[in-house]
Amino acid sequence: MAALKFVRSVWESFRANSGLEPRLLDNLRVTAAQPGTVKFELDIQKEHTNRLGILHGGTIASMVDLGGSLAVASKGLFATGVSTDLSVTYLNSGGKVGDTLRAEVTCDKFGKTLAYTSIRFLNDKDELVARGSHTKYITLAWKDPNNIVEELSPLAPRE
Repeated sequence: MAALKFVRSVWESFRANSGLEPRLLDNLRVTAAQPGTVKFELDIQKEHTNRLGILHGGTIASMVDLGGSLAVASKGLFATGVSTDLSVTYLNSGGKVGDTLRAEVTCDKFGKTLAYTSIRFLNDKDELVARGSHTKYITLAWKDPNNIVEELSPLAPRE
């Protein structure tokens, strides 16, 4: 439960302080989190679509970026670093207005300098819509006083 609460607080910080996320992804919901893994959903609205009326690839790319940050947060870093690499592969339509897109992102490797994340998106038909990867430079993020890395460590005592 500590990871979910912490990840949601990081998401709220993005919403309060970022220029992009509150405009594009304000209705995104973090539904689950444990150290190293985060799940979230987005109800597709008009601002998420392209001129064909389906989910825009740029919306998915933005969620690969945000998802990578939330996966890093799930390991206890409040300041989630900066992007060094981002990749998206599109496989199926994400849906149209009114549909819900679901995502699961994992932090595959978490070091002192870099964090590597991967993400999968599913549409309402449970089809794999897209997959992505995101690498974050996190050296400076380790200095944030809001971090709870020790609390979320697998070696930390459990309640």
